[in-house]
Amino acid sequence: MKKAIDDWKFLVLACLTLGLAPFAPQPHLVSKLIWLRDGAKGQDWLDWADLLMHGLPWILLLRWILLVFFRYLRKEKPSNM
Repeated sequence: MKKAIDDWKFLVLACLTLGLAPFAPQPHLVSKLIWLRDGAKGQDWLDWADLLMHGLPWILLLRWILLVFFRYLRKEKPSNM
């Protein structure tokens, strides 16, 4: 059985729903990243937990992409020998 964190369809769905919700006026993750860029002043631990919750699907998707990429590189054999 495939784990959910290794299923790319689940990860894309999580990124598009939890990773971007609420969608209006701008995705929540975008506003959190702007908040970080501006110095993260005046925010509490709950805001950090919120950033982690909305960013986790993107982190897991990046992890999956890197795993697939390095798996592909490892299987490739040099052709000049």
